Amino acid sequence: MATVYYSSFIVILFLSLLNNGVECYHAVVVIHGVLTGSDSMELISNRIQEMHPGTQIYNTPRYAGWSSLESMWHQVEEIGMDVISVGAAFPEGINLVGYSQGGLLARTILQRFPGHNVRNFISLSSPQAGQYGTQFLHLFFPNLVCQTAYELFYSKIGQHTSIGNYWNDPHHQELYYKYSTFLPYVNNEKNSTKMPMYKQGLTKLERMVLVGGPEDGVITPWQSSHFGYYDVNETVIDMRDRRIYKDDLIGLKTLDESGRLVLITVPNVPHYEWHKNVSIVDDFLLPYLD
Repeated sequence: MATVYYSSFIVILFLSLLNNGVECYHAVVVIHGVLTGSDSMELISNRIQEMHPGTQIYNTPRYAGWSSLESMWHQVEEIGMDVISVGAAFPEGINLVGYSQGGLLARTILQRFPGHNVRNFISLSSPQAGQYGTQFLHLFFPNLVCQTAYELFYSKIGQHTSIGNYWNDPHHQELYYKYSTFLPYVNNEKNSTKMPMYKQGLTKLERMVLVGGPEDGVITPWQSSHFGYYDVNETVIDMRDRRIYKDDLIGLKTLDESGRLVLITVPNVPHYEWHKNVSIVDDFLLPYLD
């Protein structure tokens, strides 16, 4: 399998040399969602290539299917090295697109590797502020309900799963901060030596685009895709009224005040259609891929 990844980068490097001096769109890295793989993102990849001829695209094959449930940090490290390798092949900069869990992985990669050369980042219906909904979890946890899911996810075993890493129970915040090894750190909600690095990785972007919608049905609350989230009463607090924004913990306020943060709300799109809808690509991805 490692040979496949290596070969992909050889092809990317060859194409970058071939296109040297030819004006074209910047290369794009695409990251799939949970329990899927690169094939699920082919419509997006193909449409970008069709509408932006000459664009080189790396659609990551890593962590497909059940392996997408491995811990977020493991995925960030490996896919992150791929993103850095693609960026090295295209020193003029690249663009990054992530769908669902892949959007949170992509965002964390930018923070974990602040030396990246990503220009524009598009998060397509991703749980950026966390998840408190079990609809899709019933595929592998058939008896799981929101009220008791914390008992699984806020444990050593639960934190070995990607979903446990961004499970954010508004009624058990003390356990979230105590046991979660991922989301409170990448959101700079817990002190760590990496806080400046995590902020730098986002504030260097030319643009961050956050896409979501009220009929999503899986990302819960759907406003998590815009960094909004529940309070203890399950009232959704807008991103701009949350500490992560007001204290500019990861640079959202900096990006917003400089006109580099774009929030897009699209109605009538269920979660499993965001990456299968040509109009979504045309209207909300292509305009931000330079």
